[in-house]
Amino acid sequence: MTKKTKRAIFILVFSEFLVCLGISLVIPVMPFLKTQLHLTATDMGIMSSLFAFAQFVASPLIGRLSDKIGRKPVLTTGLFLFMVSEVLFALTNQLWVFNVSRVIGGLSAAMVVPTAMALAADITTKRQRARVIGWLSAAFSGGLILGPGIGGILAGISYKTPFWAAGGLGLISAIVLISLLPSDAETRAAADTSEAATQPTAHPMSRAFWTVPIIILFTMILVSSFGLQGFESIYSIYVNEVFHFSLSNIALVLTLNGLISLFLQVAMFDTLVSKWGERRVIRVCFFLGAVCVIWITQAHSKLEVMIATLIVFSAFDLLRPAITTLLTKASESNQGLINGLNMSLTSVGNIVGPIMSGMLLDMNSHYPYLVVSVFLVISYLMAFLLKRPESMQQKQPSSN
Repeated sequence: MTKKTKRAIFILVFSEFLVCLGISLVIPVMPFLKTQLHLTATDMGIMSSLFAFAQFVASPLIGRLSDKIGRKPVLTTGLFLFMVSEVLFALTNQLWVFNVSRVIGGLSAAMVVPTAMALAADITTKRQRARVIGWLSAAFSGGLILGPGIGGILAGISYKTPFWAAGGLGLISAIVLISLLPSDAETRAAADTSEAATQPTAHPMSRAFWTVPIIILFTMILVSSFGLQGFESIYSIYVNEVFHFSLSNIALVLTLNGLISLFLQVAMFDTLVSKWGERRVIRVCFFLGAVCVIWITQAHSKLEVMIATLIVFSAFDLLRPAITTLLTKASESNQGLINGLNMSLTSVGNIVGPIMSGMLLDMNSHYPYLVVSVFLVISYLMAFLLKRPESMQQKQPSSN
């Protein structure tokens, strides 16, 4: 790995960490914002949905755009839009401006996260890719884990302070990226030419692109995001009502999960992929996730629930980067589109999962997790249809 490639990866990891930190800084403020400005739960729900909807619509379009015009312009624009979104939120008390801010925030997320993954895939060899995607996933998780705590401290100054801080982080990220990230031409030249050079492939909307392995992987992305959100969105309510978890119990589980998540993605993911391969990691994670979700519904003690919960979260923490790594190997070109569709399907899961779990929870406390476990079992069986990464490569068109 050359110095330019290492520098580019460091900038991507740093930028993703700062943006995710900025996104999660505002989480502890949202309930206070609702009360202070006399907003309804519906108002807050619409704000969240607008963010996810904008991300869902824009991700594949922006991914395709980054394939055409380059990664750096898209990343830079996304970071500036993130800054604009947070500053707007800090400046206003008007609901419609909050909604506009959330739409801009969704666009920025659609630009930054999948484009960073696409650039990482562009400039790394297949052997390096699992490790780098693990770092990006850890930066994503680390920012989301640390943000709420820092946001809670900043909110002690003013409930607007976290939004100003998030905007500042967006500006810093943009400046660092503009100053230090090599141009697209330089990053392509710095990559190992024996593996980084790509040949023309079929048009991404043609039948040649939509191979069975590609469709299976995208389906797994949808299921994993749907399952994670379906599991996580009602977790605190479920364990409080069924197992009488206190706030300290819930905080302990989430804190331990954060620490385990960072360890798995930074220190263990590349080792597991090198030893087992992405396919086996995916199968094991879906299997463990399904078994432990069912275990939670049958558990009789808090300790059982905590252990099962940590295994479920750990399985999901490894699933996402494993599926993403396999996707990047399935088609060496069109990385922007692939990662854009990845983010778009994740957004669908983020929208549908919580709604489904909430409705099922109203019927019966165990229904949400039983339904989630069924989807995980189906995905586990689908994982056996996956081929080795080298056999998933799209066939290159023959030149006459």
